[in-house]
Amino acid sequence: MTATTHATHAGDATQRGTRGDDAARAARVDALVSTLRAIVDGPARAVEAHVLRHGWRDALPQLHALRDTVRAAGAFAPHLPPAMGGAGLSLVEFARVSEVLGRTPVGHWLANCQAPDIGNMELLHAHASPALQARWLAPLARGELRSCFAMTEPEHAGANPVWMSTRAVRDGDDYVITGHKWFTTAADGAAFTVVMAVTDPEAAPHARASMILVPMDTPGVMRVRNIAVMGDAGDDWASHAELRFEDVRVPVTHRIGEAGAGFALAQARLGPGRVHHCMRWIGICERAFDLMCERAVTRELAPGEPLGRKEAIQHMVARSRAEIDAARLLVLDAAARLERDGAAGARDAIASIKFHVAGVLQAVLDRAIQVHGAYGLTDATPLAFWWAHERGARIYDGPDEVHLASLGRSLLKRAAARHGVAW
Repeated sequence: MTATTHATHAGDATQRGTRGDDAARAARVDALVSTLRAIVDGPARAVEAHVLRHGWRDALPQLHALRDTVRAAGAFAPHLPPAMGGAGLSLVEFARVSEVLGRTPVGHWLANCQAPDIGNMELLHAHASPALQARWLAPLARGELRSCFAMTEPEHAGANPVWMSTRAVRDGDDYVITGHKWFTTAADGAAFTVVMAVTDPEAAPHARASMILVPMDTPGVMRVRNIAVMGDAGDDWASHAELRFEDVRVPVTHRIGEAGAGFALAQARLGPGRVHHCMRWIGICERAFDLMCERAVTRELAPGEPLGRKEAIQHMVARSRAEIDAARLLVLDAAARLERDGAAGARDAIASIKFHVAGVLQAVLDRAIQVHGAYGLTDATPLAFWWAHERGARIYDGPDEVHLASLGRSLLKRAAARHGVAW
């Protein structure tokens, strides 16, 4: 396979043929969005409350029961092709679904399209061997196991991904992996990890590393701890771990793609992944907006004097509404460009949404908490959870500053070319 799941369906979309086919597909997506919205704003709220108060692992029985409901409704793994039990959505179509699921911290997990599993599914679908797909992708797609992705290292700046110490040394038909990773999301309870490791230290910087699938029960794999983020170490899927690999031996056949192709595969994984994240953030913003407005009209400063009568609160609501709507359009445009023009053609658009939507997310959450006052700092709403766990949106998958610099260079390079200036 040579294309990602989303890209494959985007290609199919260009050949659907009739307006009637397009209308039927649009209606099907609308129905899927409505189904998920009813679950997310209905029974998912009770499960969400359990997670916020007692943690992810304690809520697993309720989570699995509701996941079965999502599966029965035909809304499971919407990003995957029908042959794998999914809905076969294009990236633009999935963006709409991702927004709805983002309205609750449990939404994407319920539909089996949560990070990092969704990225690993797409990676394995496009680049893994048939044997790896049968052993690992198939049960991952069915929601029978979870995975993680081990790339960032505590010894090196995450903003420079080519600077990496983890090594995978060839020994006959095996790789022997030694290294140290952290902020490996969802490693707690994962069945396997995809490890980024240097396989040829003498190669060009972007051709040194490869991606290798490592079962988490392989001797030498150690989960040192779950890292406390804003005071919360989390558990199970809702966690970020520090890992060590000490002489971990896996077959060479566990390599995903060609040797030295790790960074190219990571970049291919990141484009759709950033769209996924950004639309999830839009969903968070919409829920935060709803909570903010509810608080503004129901909380009284004095009898008959609702908080929302204050001009400062009205400004917060107005700014949030405009910023959310603008951010959504920016992301949907980036998704369309990615489908139409590929990763290279959509590079500037992807950089734009990554820093812009993360900034909108932070601003909207901050306003929503402010409107709630001290109540917004409690676990009575998901606002405090999101504030703690989504501040990283401006850091992971490339910090704001990297994307700003990349976009700025690209725009100025084009301007220089227009004006005949060497750049």
